[in-house]
Amino acid sequence: MVDTPFMYSVEAKNAPEVPGEGKPRRHFLVGQDGPLVSCPEDVNSLHDSFRRGAQAAGDRPFLGHRKAINGKAGEYVWETYNQVYERSKNFGAGLCHLGMNAKKTLGLYSVNRPEWTIAEQASYMYEFVTVPLYDTLGEDAVEHVIGQAEVHFICATSDKAHALLEMYDAVTSIKHIVVMDDVNDDLITLAESREVRLYSFVDVEKLGAQHPTDFAECTPDSIATICYTSGTTGVPKGAIITHGNILAEIAALQLLVEKGRMCQITKDDCHISYLPLAHVFERIVFQMIISYGARIGFYQGNTLKIMEDLAVLKPTIFISVPRLFNRVYDKVWSTINTKGGLAAMLFRQAVNAKIRNLSKGSTTHWLWDRLVFKKLQQSLGGNVRFMVSGSAPLSKEVMNFIRVAFGVPVFEGYGQTETSAVLSLTDINERSAGNVGSPFPCAEIKLVDLPDMGYTSQDKPYPRGEICARGNSVFTKYYKDPQRTADTVNEEGWIRTGDVGMWDNRGRLVIIDRAKNIFKLAQGEYVAPERIENIYQNHPAVAQAYVTGHSLESCTVGVIVPEEESFMELLKEHQIDTTRSKDELYKDSAVRQLVVKELTTFAKQHDAKGFECVKNVYLEMEPFTVENDLLSPTFKLKRNVAKVRYSSYVDALYQELAK
Repeated sequence: MVDTPFMYSVEAKNAPEVPGEGKPRRHFLVGQDGPLVSCPEDVNSLHDSFRRGAQAAGDRPFLGHRKAINGKAGEYVWETYNQVYERSKNFGAGLCHLGMNAKKTLGLYSVNRPEWTIAEQASYMYEFVTVPLYDTLGEDAVEHVIGQAEVHFICATSDKAHALLEMYDAVTSIKHIVVMDDVNDDLITLAESREVRLYSFVDVEKLGAQHPTDFAECTPDSIATICYTSGTTGVPKGAIITHGNILAEIAALQLLVEKGRMCQITKDDCHISYLPLAHVFERIVFQMIISYGARIGFYQGNTLKIMEDLAVLKPTIFISVPRLFNRVYDKVWSTINTKGGLAAMLFRQAVNAKIRNLSKGSTTHWLWDRLVFKKLQQSLGGNVRFMVSGSAPLSKEVMNFIRVAFGVPVFEGYGQTETSAVLSLTDINERSAGNVGSPFPCAEIKLVDLPDMGYTSQDKPYPRGEICARGNSVFTKYYKDPQRTADTVNEEGWIRTGDVGMWDNRGRLVIIDRAKNIFKLAQGEYVAPERIENIYQNHPAVAQAYVTGHSLESCTVGVIVPEEESFMELLKEHQIDTTRSKDELYKDSAVRQLVVKELTTFAKQHDAKGFECVKNVYLEMEPFTVENDLLSPTFKLKRNVAKVRYSSYVDALYQELAK
């Protein structure tokens, strides 16, 4: 007798057969014909959710930050739920007294800090519509967002306020700036010259305390935020996210926790906030944490000091993105390979032993955790109970390594701004890697054929196609952008994600490709470069990759940023002189061809086709970063910027191949 595998998702009952599409699938807890999860019971707005969290947690700590003492960050200083609730109420009332009205936009412009959250919660109380701006947005994007959203009031740190006033001719809609930190004389003078009214955050709170205002009556349909995409291509798009969209995400998580499909979350839990609050992922995390009355500690604002913050805060929940997990994986293995000898042998033995135990549902080991992995686990503070990875797919190798190295359950989520972050999530009983779980209980997913790319919902053994989503957490339109709305959302509310997925034998979603950003080579083959880049970036010698191609050429080429330590080891293995300058090494044609050969072998081992593999590379010394505009604030490659930046290099690579 053959055991029938447990199915994590089920087909929607009575869904019509549509040519070129697979049937929608739902989380098994929702069932084939049950209603998708919506708002938690008796909660109709995000203010209701915060009020409930504050009533439950009361004087327990909520928001923490590290105060600087003689230029050095000290211990975390905490404000309670009751204190933050009162501050939010007063801040919102203060804005109302200054002329802010319900349904009007409030800009938020800073790195993560308590005032950001206080202003956001105040917005939910008084039905302001938040418009977050990424800390690293360029002037053109800032101008577009502020102009399109008609932002008159904005909360910003002094440096951002100064930048806005300097470019005031491009953002003349701004009439009021509330400064989250210190207001200095230069800023006051600059604001006066622009006829912009300037206030300190604390003064607005005092105004609100003196002039209390009734809360607005928000509903699930009220707009919570216009969340602009980080803009990897073109100008940012403003996804309209409602209170109901976010509440559906909260209720879906609560259902999974209640049914034992997700780790329990309690008032004793603690989350470190360093992923940008302007991105929907971190904001959804905040709302989920609030619903359980748990704590949130902010990082100092400097990514280079996050490890210090972790050591002091000791969070119990650690949420990150593949870019960071990949860096941990690469750094650890680079260190182990450099050490060699007995230490390397023990480490590999420990990893292999624990990976074997994963199939039995165990992430811990009485010996290896103490002997080999303790230092790594302590690097996150030593108290982490579970981890979550989101934003992009995590490779099987990295996922399994993170599970065994940190000895805790690791959940992988998938989603985007338009789905209010989480569209699917792995299960607490997940023992394999390479999938992103089943649909979140508030949404459903179907796969739509992409015949040009060779993916169809009738593929055997597993259906494949573009991932489309619909549900209570899924947005309905972009702000003032009917054309891009029509390109994304159909008349039945299904949105196209641009990602290609596959249902595996247990009803779990696997991300296999990218439908957007594809290009066609001269022989008619389609290439989705992001998939190849993800493969290359798992090679120890590669830190970052940009793969591209011309429609008149028969192959792809790439820009590779080497992982310097492992890269030098690779060159030494092939008897290449590494005493030369980095500039000379990176330009050496023999070195570059060695990289091409290594990457081709590696990519084919990971199921890449020959035509997808780069045939020539440019080795870049400068990493892709947010600061040089090659990465979005969520660390995704800005393809349009890379295309312009490396255009001449790409042309030269093809010219070399033509010789």
